[in-house]
Amino acid sequence: MLQDAQIIRFYQRLTDALNEQWHRGYRFDELRLYLDGYLAALRHTNVVEPYLVHQLEEEATRYLYDPSSFVEPQPEPEVDFY
Repeated sequence: MLQDAQIIRFYQRLTDALNEQWHRGYRFDELRLYLDGYLAALRHTNVVEPYLVHQLEEEATRYLYDPSSFVEPQPEPEVDFY
């Protein structure tokens, strides 16, 4: 569970970007490459502590492989009342 405010913001930006890319037609292999690049950039810049980047990686990977993360909501069927 993420507790650091800055890491939570990174997580939100990352998951929003993953969802946006999913809706544009990218698939899991490409999303995984995006995630790896994002994490590599965080590690390279030393913006946050390495253990926080590791926590972010675990949570983001869990999000990426969760089947419910990228499911399109189904429209509710209209019920006709006669």
